[in-house]
Amino acid sequence: MAVFAAVAAAFAYVGAVDPNEPGHYPVCPLLRTTGLYCPGCGGLRSAHAFVHGDLLTALHANAVAVAGFLLFAAGWTGWVVRAARARPTRFDPRPATLWALGVSLLVFTVVRNLPFGGFLHP
Repeated sequence: MAVFAAVAAAFAYVGAVDPNEPGHYPVCPLLRTTGLYCPGCGGLRSAHAFVHGDLLTALHANAVAVAGFLLFAAGWTGWVVRAARARPTRFDPRPATLWALGVSLLVFTVVRNLPFGGFLHP
């Protein structure tokens, strides 16, 4: 419940304090020093739009973050259902799954920084 409360509080804060207005949140250090977008760039703007129900803006700001929000919600729901039924919850991803996730994030990061990947810029 503590994790859920922390995530809910973070989403409530980001929903209340607009990251599109300068001065509220720090700038991404990678973007500031190199001009390159990391996989998390636009995540706060995505969360803000997601909280306000604007899914298209959230996807445009950071599609990977939206996928992460939805995966977290699905995982949390599955965990709660299993806990309510007194079944053990086990999360044991295979190495291939972890490698696929890492490669997907790397491809997303590279594509969003290429000239034709402008549609992935936050």
